[in-house]
Amino acid sequence: MGLILVIDDDLSMREIMEMILRAEGHQADLADNGQTGLELALEKDYDLIISDIRMPGLSGLELLRRFREQGRQTTLILISAYATTETAVEAMRHGAYDFIPKPFRNQDLLTAVNSALTHRNVDQERQALVDNIKTHQRFGGLVGSSPAMLQVYDLITRAAQTSTSILITGESGTGKELVARAVHTHSARADNNFVAINCGGMPEQLVDSELFGYKKGSFTGALTDKQGLVAQAFGGTLFLDELAELTLPMQVKLLRLVQEKTYRPVGGNVELTADVRFIAATNKSLETEIMAGRFREDLYYRLNVINIQLPPLRERPMDIPLLAHFFLEKYSRQQNKDVRKLSTYALDILQRYHFPGNVRELENIIERSVALEQSNIILPESLRLADFKRESISLNQPGQILGSLNFPAPPLETGETSLTSPWPETGPPAFPLSSPGRAAPPPPDQPAFLRLPPGGLDDILTSLEVYFLFNALKTAEGRRSLAAKLLGISPWRIRVRLMVLGLTALDSQQLASIPPERYPKPSLPLELAPDWTGTSLNLDEIKRQVERHYLRLAMKQSDDNKTEAAMLLGVTLRSFKHRVERTNYEREAAKLAVLEGRPLK
Repeated sequence: MGLILVIDDDLSMREIMEMILRAEGHQADLADNGQTGLELALEKDYDLIISDIRMPGLSGLELLRRFREQGRQTTLILISAYATTETAVEAMRHGAYDFIPKPFRNQDLLTAVNSALTHRNVDQERQALVDNIKTHQRFGGLVGSSPAMLQVYDLITRAAQTSTSILITGESGTGKELVARAVHTHSARADNNFVAINCGGMPEQLVDSELFGYKKGSFTGALTDKQGLVAQAFGGTLFLDELAELTLPMQVKLLRLVQEKTYRPVGGNVELTADVRFIAATNKSLETEIMAGRFREDLYYRLNVINIQLPPLRERPMDIPLLAHFFLEKYSRQQNKDVRKLSTYALDILQRYHFPGNVRELENIIERSVALEQSNIILPESLRLADFKRESISLNQPGQILGSLNFPAPPLETGETSLTSPWPETGPPAFPLSSPGRAAPPPPDQPAFLRLPPGGLDDILTSLEVYFLFNALKTAEGRRSLAAKLLGISPWRIRVRLMVLGLTALDSQQLASIPPERYPKPSLPLELAPDWTGTSLNLDEIKRQVERHYLRLAMKQSDDNKTEAAMLLGVTLRSFKHRVERTNYEREAAKLAVLEGRPLK
């Protein structure tokens, strides 16, 4: 619930809004003019401000300008009985979150308020994370503040809130295990064990006993029961490093564990539950390994639900000084030496170096330099660059300096593709998360219902509403009241949508001249959203049916995990829960389960 300031010179309007907001559990303060509202807003940190536009003295737009001039990020909704397209555009241009014309329905106000509060909470959480990273240049064990790393940190934070499998990819030495530990630390499993397994160092004949444990007497030398690594990670995270090194027989055993979440200790008779979160990492292209027949495709898709791709160090040179000073402080302290800084020239050389070994190589360089340095500053001649890399890097490399120091190789030209890539045009199938609050497009082999537009479920619902609105207006020859009756909605809602679309001034002839292709119907089954026939319908009920349809599919795809379902639909978890309540989804899902003979969850 939020702390909300209501500013309006109309006493009855202030009291009505206060009553509506308090009934929903919000706290509401009232102000009868803009100046009083400004003073109150400077005294308290309001979650949301609702202000009339036309008031004596300080108007709502002027109030908004004052907030922006002072750098305050207050979320503000403007209301007015004198709604015009120009007013709405002006309000949005100055940073208003929403614009509501008077008179409005109670539900219209509450929908806007809940949306604004959700937006503010998400923004605050994300900004707090970014501010912390920019201040400390660190996230867990990771160091860096480049845009590429900020994106990784954001992805870690969001992925940690789910229990789905994660595949971390990147070159050797980029910090894949640190990412896995950061996911574990920020997840609900943080209080339990993080167990790391080096898949390349596990003998095939010992994989069963190491992973699953064994019972006393199950083989010669089994003198006592032994707990396997899966059991040690119960309730926590199992990290599978160097995943591509697993042999095919070992991959079969791992697939069953990941898919069924059950296992049986060697010599045991009872299936045990594996309550673990799987995180895997590799420096190889699993897509190439699949094409070569060295890696199982079904295991790839089981583990690669969320992909976190780590950039090589050469692609984030701005992080090199941060990393260098971090390692300098670390090893100076460990070795009890007073090596305090890197010279400007030494740092310049490091920033020009190509770093084939990535962060691990930089750490090694700094550790050796600290160990062998006699003064309290690392000079260029103190950098102990590996001789074998001097030779291997100096051949046919652009930007060559000092024999072994190189600028990053130039990127491929537009249209150029790698000859080693099995997906030269579209890139490998993956399922990374993308922009804040949105789920990324699924790979081509995912079920069709996951193919949502970039705006997720909200884009589908908005397109559907616009389709019916446009056709209803054409049928009603531009008369908003008749169009509202045809759709079973309020004329004021039509007015708001028209302002957004810029259609308020169009007459019936101009509406008739707009081709239907401009506002097409989303691709939906007819039983969910019928085509427009010119007869009356209930637009809100159609939208609820469509919303319930996608909620059901997303819950099915995510095994009833609401966090994952929200990500699939491109909405926040809070918004997802609100939609479940608003659409009576759980009641309808229960009815469907009874009809299909499925157990209720």
